[in-house]
Amino acid sequence: MKLTDFLLALKPLFATVIAVISVAVIVKILGIRFFDKKRKYHPVAGTVIHQLFNFTRLLDYMIDCTNQRKTYRLLSFNRSEVYTANPVNIEYFLATNFSNYGKGWYHHSVLSDFLGDSIFTVDGEQWRHQRKAASYQFSTKMLRDYSNSAFKSNALKLAEIVSEAAISNNIIDMQELFMEATLDSVCKVMLGVDLDTMRGTYIEGREFSIAFDEASAAIMYRYFNILWRVMRFLNIGSEAVLRKSLRVMDEFVYELIRNKIEQDQKPQDNLPVVKGDMLSRFIELKETDLKYLRDISLSFILAGKDTTAITLSWFFYEICKNSHVQEKIAQEIRETTNVAAGSTIDELAARVTEENLEKMQYLHASLNETVRLHPAVPVQGKFCFSDDTWPDGFSVRKGDLVSFQPYVMGRMKFLWGEDAENFRPERWLDENGILKKESPFKFTAFHV
Repeated sequence: MKLTDFLLALKPLFATVIAVISVAVIVKILGIRFFDKKRKYHPVAGTVIHQLFNFTRLLDYMIDCTNQRKTYRLLSFNRSEVYTANPVNIEYFLATNFSNYGKGWYHHSVLSDFLGDSIFTVDGEQWRHQRKAASYQFSTKMLRDYSNSAFKSNALKLAEIVSEAAISNNIIDMQELFMEATLDSVCKVMLGVDLDTMRGTYIEGREFSIAFDEASAAIMYRYFNILWRVMRFLNIGSEAVLRKSLRVMDEFVYELIRNKIEQDQKPQDNLPVVKGDMLSRFIELKETDLKYLRDISLSFILAGKDTTAITLSWFFYEICKNSHVQEKIAQEIRETTNVAAGSTIDELAARVTEENLEKMQYLHASLNETVRLHPAVPVQGKFCFSDDTWPDGFSVRKGDLVSFQPYVMGRMKFLWGEDAENFRPERWLDENGILKKESPFKFTAFHV
């Protein structure tokens, strides 16, 4: 069942639900005013039912609300949902009082079938341990070099496919190709395996790719489907798809993990074997808990796949709309790499080094501008663990969902000026053409 079909099926119940929520909202507001006279709470913009009514334009609805108030509440049955575009508030709950906000039991219950006890589902010491382990791995030169090699190799393969399509005048789906290229790359970096979904030569890899996409969609559907637990119990609809997809994914990943553990225990010719992928690195550190390795592997793949592909898709969309930006990027690449006209893809790739990439300031500005307007994750939320008061003077209660909105914030004139909705990479450059840095609590897209 599609999400739109599901919402239409619930339409007869909406009147009853609205009546119940209305009563609950009135009681909640009166209760807060009576028992909490010393505290003040953010203005109410509506209820979660308004989100359902505006589901097909949800992000635009959030923009409408934020244009009226930088921070506002939507009321639900048992909590408030607080949405903010105020950098001061965001810095407070993401940094200053970080320990009082987290994923909580709700996010864990929704995501754990897919991501287990990974960095995306846990809080506290478990979260710190995984973040520290991942940060250490990414800081090593070996992994950076291995990662650069994997992404460059798949970028070349992607360029070849696009070139072949251009020569033969064929239509191709660029977003799908970006999805395949990034999945191939992140699986190489994480698991050390070549899925080759772009060419489709590895059948098991293709099956894993399909299962991963279906599981991702089904798990996100849970956030809108109030009956998902019943459907999981009955093994029907999207939950049946999820269970089947997870089975395919687990068989693929667990087999890889077992093989790598076995290889680690039996080094060839008693000589050290250099392994660049993250899974091998974790195993070399004597981490052999299969479930832990499975969870961290799938989390890394999820973090790297769609985010990169979505950004690339929007980047090419924007530069196709803005030909002057496209030409500036092309000119910068030509000047930086000194590539001659008529050079091959391989010759260009050989000149795209880390040193040269650092010099491509306008390219970086264009990518920042893409992420500002089209963040891969448009809204990110945490739960409040105990009553708190924010820097703006308003309070939040234990159990409230607090969210910052990268998509909305990228379009706010009070943050980015009157041309906030325009694609203009120059806003990221100073008078010398050098990339400027913005506060991570204003430019929040990388806080996911």
